[in-house]
Amino acid sequence: MIRLLGRFLRPYWPQIVAIILLQFAQATAALFLPSLNASIIDNGVATGDTGYIWRMGAVMLGVSLLQIGGQVGATWFGARTAMSFGRDLRQAIFDRALSFSAKEVNSFGAPSLITRNTNDVQQLQMMVLMTAIMIVAAPLMMIGGVFMALREDVGLSWLILVAVIVLGTIIGILIVQMTPLFKSMQGKIDTLNRVLREQIAGLRVIRAFIREPTEAVRFDAANHDLADTAIRAGRRMMTMFPSVFFVMNLSSIAIIWFGSFRIADGHLQVGQLTAYLAYIAQILMSVMMATMMVMIAPRAAVAADRINAVLDTSSSVVPPAEPVTAVTLHGELAFDNVSFAYPGADEPVLSGVSFTARPGEITAIIGSTGAGKTTLVNLIPRLFDATEGAVRVDGVDVRDLDPDLLWGQIGLVPQRAYLFSGTVASNLRMGNPDASDAELWQALEVAQARDFVERMPDGLDSAISQGGTNVSGGQRQRLAIARALVRRPEIYVFDDSFSALDVSTDAALRAALATETADAAVIVVAQRVSTIRNAEQIIVLEDGRIVGLGTHDELLSSCPTYAEIVESQFRASEVAA
Repeated sequence: MIRLLGRFLRPYWPQIVAIILLQFAQATAALFLPSLNASIIDNGVATGDTGYIWRMGAVMLGVSLLQIGGQVGATWFGARTAMSFGRDLRQAIFDRALSFSAKEVNSFGAPSLITRNTNDVQQLQMMVLMTAIMIVAAPLMMIGGVFMALREDVGLSWLILVAVIVLGTIIGILIVQMTPLFKSMQGKIDTLNRVLREQIAGLRVIRAFIREPTEAVRFDAANHDLADTAIRAGRRMMTMFPSVFFVMNLSSIAIIWFGSFRIADGHLQVGQLTAYLAYIAQILMSVMMATMMVMIAPRAAVAADRINAVLDTSSSVVPPAEPVTAVTLHGELAFDNVSFAYPGADEPVLSGVSFTARPGEITAIIGSTGAGKTTLVNLIPRLFDATEGAVRVDGVDVRDLDPDLLWGQIGLVPQRAYLFSGTVASNLRMGNPDASDAELWQALEVAQARDFVERMPDGLDSAISQGGTNVSGGQRQRLAIARALVRRPEIYVFDDSFSALDVSTDAALRAALATETADAAVIVVAQRVSTIRNAEQIIVLEDGRIVGLGTHDELLSSCPTYAEIVESQFRASEVAA
């Protein structure tokens, strides 16, 4: 935690210096107030010197204003520093998460990354704020209070020692009990977040299978699990405050009791006893302030460990040290004996895959579920890196290409079309921020999406909700295709991007794409043979290996796997045609 705080608070050292000085002024003023009050009682009230009372009262008022000003200033600077720290930390986590490959994202999990960037950062923000308010004042008032109390009367000093030892012991026991509970709480927040995300995303499936009661029980279990842990931690936290006040009140009673005997013996004056009571209250209040820090520290330490785990994790897809920033070929994609295995897997997903996709040609990939089709296309934009062999774009290994150059060459339409909250235009312009409205309409027309966008209330400015949930699956796919077309890349990758389209729309879209992508290499992953039968080359994948490569007619006679797929989708007469 110290390393994390030091790293992100370093830019704010001027504010931190100001906080320290203001807290020093506030604590010093607070320490002198009881002595001034005792002086008024013993030297002003006892002697009836009204002028002395007025003079010392004015001094007390000035010291009080100094205390208030110091506290207000320290809180203001502390709040600004804590909020700025939280902003920088969230940005750092977000930037690191964006650099992750699919491997790291899957390792942490989206719910956990969200929790770390929200709840965990909030814990550290609170820690910084409380530290900024108390870092100097609490220890200074504790040490200064002991010194000033001894200055008033040494005979009662044993009471301070007993009170601090008792309170420290109670707090220490509670801290030992709370730390594992806070660590468990953060993990249970992750679990609750994951369950909630799954249920919201799968709401249609839940309703279709009438699983609402089961899912309600599942959510209730995760919710109660978190609540029970939080209650147990909360009970221990709340024990601290009664403990502090109990010891404080007991100490005050003991001071008055034993102090009365010293007053009777003439060793102590009434004003000194009043000051002593104030100092013991300041000492124990400082302990309580430290207690509040201690309450926050265990949870903040757990949060810091979780955040450090993200910041200390490097992406397995490493940018090249000396990236290639210019290429001579354009629109050529080649797989050279490529193999890929997920970490910890017994068998590779892809083995010995080799083919070349050239500009102006359509390369189709077909195979059964789990054959490795999506994994293969994910290697092109480096969502993963091949474990063996090389993927080359324009003749250069993708691991050597400048990432911006690589991504600029590729227009990817993923298997699950995803739209961002905004408008139709804002989603399409993700492919090209400078695209004109005419270019957007052209892309929509090719993608067979112009008709339904024109029917929307505001056309290109019509609202799109998060994930595109206010449009149908087929409309999402067509808008995602239009987004890739707006980019005008040299390599198009359509990962089963026509699955939600009816046959006539699919045919019209493929016909329009043929003209639009005439100068680009096109990779099409599909399940329907009708979508790919006219491709220049068709790759048949089975268990991660290429078992067929050729045209539709060639594969019918040479590849039993492809022939079986075709026969499952067409009648015998249609296969011959």
